[in-house]
Order: sequence, then C-alpha cells, then structure tokens
Amino acid sequence: MSALIHNTAPHSTRLSNSSVEKVNDDLDIIEYHPSRLLRRALWKIDLTVMPIVIMLYFLSFLPHRNIGNAKVAGLTTDLKMGPTQFSVALTVTYIPYILIEIPANLVLKRFGANRTLPLLVVLWGIATTSQGAVTSYHGLIACRFFLGLAEGGILPGLILYLSSFYRRDQMNVRMSLLFTATSLAGAFSGLLAAAISNLAGKGGKPGWAWIFMLEGAFTVLVGLLSFFIMPKRPEEATFLTLEEKEELSGFREDWISDEHMQTFSWSEVGSTFKEPHLYLFSLGLFAGGTTLFGLTYFAPSIVNSLGHSANRSQLLTVPPYAVAFVVSIIASYLSDKYRQRGITLIGCSILMLVGYSMFLGSSNKHVDYGSLILQVTGTYTAAPAISAWVANNFQPHYRRATAISWAFMITNCGGIISYCRH
Repeated sequence: MSALIHNTAPHSTRLSNSSVEKVNDDLDIIEYHPSRLLRRALWKIDLTVMPIVIMLYFLSFLPHRNIGNAKVAGLTTDLKMGPTQFSVALTVTYIPYILIEIPANLVLKRFGANRTLPLLVVLWGIATTSQGAVTSYHGLIACRFFLGLAEGGILPGLILYLSSFYRRDQMNVRMSLLFTATSLAGAFSGLLAAAISNLAGKGGKPGWAWIFMLEGAFTVLVGLLSFFIMPKRPEEATFLTLEEKEELSGFREDWISDEHMQTFSWSEVGSTFKEPHLYLFSLGLFAGGTTLFGLTYFAPSIVNSLGHSANRSQLLTVPPYAVAFVVSIIASYLSDKYRQRGITLIGCSILMLVGYSMFLGSSNKHVDYGSLILQVTGTYTAAPAISAWVANNFQPHYRRATAISWAFMITNCGGIISYCRH
C-alpha cells in the first residue's frame, strides 16, 4: 500500500528535481535513486531530528514502564493499594490521554510542533515527578490523570511531525527507530529502576518515589532543551543549506505537496471517517493496544512471578526488549525496501501467537520466559509497521493528522481493556 503506483512505459526513466526515477511497469513501483545532495540532506535530518524525536518518545514511554517497576519496588504496599486500585491507577491515565489525542494533533500545525511537543514534554515531566511526592492512593490518581492529559498528544504528534520530513517509502524504518524507544524504555527502565531502587531511604523517600522523581526531572530538562533543537519543518531547518532544502522539497513533493498552505476545516476532518480502511486499521490497532500495554505494565510482575527477587526481575525484563529492538529494525528495513506492510504484520502476529500459546500451554518457568521474548518481539515489531501504514494512507495534512490520532485513540482503548483484564 505504501508503493506509489504509476501507469508508465516499462522500465522507463525520468528526471525529477531530486533524483532519477526508474519506473518498472511490471511491478508498478517507482525506484528512487536520490542525488548526493539529497542523501546529504536526509542524513542531516536523521542525525538532528530523529535523535530528539526518539528521546521524547523514550521519555513519554517511561511513565508506562516506571509504574510497573515502582509496583515491584513497593508502591502498592506503601500506598495500601489492592490489585483493583492499581488497575484503576493505570486506567485513569488513559481517559484524558485518549480524549486529547485528536485535538492536540489538529492544533499542531497552528502552533508548530517545535513548540507544542516540547511544552507537552515539560508538563508530563512535572506530573511524573509529582508522583514521587504522593502519600496516598488518591494523590497518585490525580497525578496519573494530569500525566495522561499532557502525554496524550505526544506519539500522534511525533508521527505527524516526521511525516513532514520523509516520504512514504522511508517511514517504516523511521517509525521503527522511533518505536525502538519503547524497546529501550522497556530495557533501560528495568536497569534504571534496579539502580534507583537502591536509593530507598534517602531523604526519607522509598525507592519507588526516587524512580518517579529522577526520571521526571530528567524529562523536564530534555523538554526544555528540545525547544532549541526541533525545527518547525524542513524549510525552516537551520542545519540545511538552501540547495538542500530545495532538493528535499522536490523529493517530497508527491507526498506533502502544498500542505503547509492548507487551512483547517471540519469537513476535512470529518472526511477521514468516510474512509473504510480507517476501520480496518482500527481492528488491528485495538488488538495491538491490548497486547502492547499489557506487556508494558505487567512484564515486570510476570517475570517476578517466576520466583526471582525484585531486583533480578527488573533485570530480566531487559533481554526481551533488546531482542525486539534488533528484530524491529531488520523487519522495518525490509518492509520499506519491498514496500510491504501487511506481510510484516502477518509475521509479527504469528510470532505473538506462538509466544502466547507457549505461555498458556506450559508450566515451566524457563519456557514462560522464552514465550515472553516472542510476545514482546512480535508486539514491538508490529507497532511501527502499522503506524507507518496508517500515516502512508491519508492525505493531506488534516486528514492524516486525524487518522494518526484516531489510530492511537483506538490503540489506547485496547490498552484499557488490557488493564481491566488484569
């Protein structure tokens, strides 16, 4: 679906502003051969924009992981919370999170992603830090609500932001790099939590409080720095020369056209919901959200139930996410190269199915741990593929903004089901 289809003569060639395009009519696919100047421009964007975007999403995903780690470190015991109350604390985050996603994406163009996204990062960093100061269940609920309100617009906003820098057939690799933040957050949150938990008792605070406070303070710092790093769009990037901007604009013309001149209208937003493939995507996104967030919050507890100490459980959550990181990069490269999103998702689904079948059919703790690796790898490889697929299939700007934010609303609804089940 991400291939660009053209009816032209077999094996013809033509020149564009940015590259020679070779058209193979047998495959109906254009093969792009970027110029040296274009490759240099893309390389600069990869080195400047992608690191800060990955860091922002990495930090936005830590709150999903750190409350699971905080639970292992004694959060529920100190705040006298039962299983139901912990599930409520997880779920309450997603009420404002889900409701804010579409509005946040629609105003992104008006105020600029380079201002809006860093502001949201700072606000959720403050909310995360505040969790370390709570002394009651109700205080935690309040912090989790405001955390969701600030964080809800981040992932849809980041994907919409990246779609203004890259073509459709370049998106899955970048999506995979973005989603490696979730794998890295899964891996490093366990390492960080294991290390930070050793601060228990310092300043009269338990270890779980230090997890929230230190990770939240770092988030605020990164949010403030990103105000000065993120360009609004490629044409305003100070690290690109005039020639590179012109070359990049020609290369992206079929994808973004004159989107920067488009004005907002509710009819454009509404037309998104007339597309049948939006609802087909929604089925996969809902199921993906159920598995993704279930693993995110409960992987530390699942490992802990295998009979290990709290610290060892934190460390044993690292390998599944490390494997997912490697597999997702390889799969996304192949998906972009051959312009195949569906086959990638089918492979990921099979991997998840095998993992869950092993877990349900075995009582051996080593088999259970192996099944967790398959579950995490399949889930975290599928996420960037379907995200790129959604971004690829809606145009112009406000339709794409609506579709992307709707996609993550549905994903998070699946996450709520996951929490309620547990």
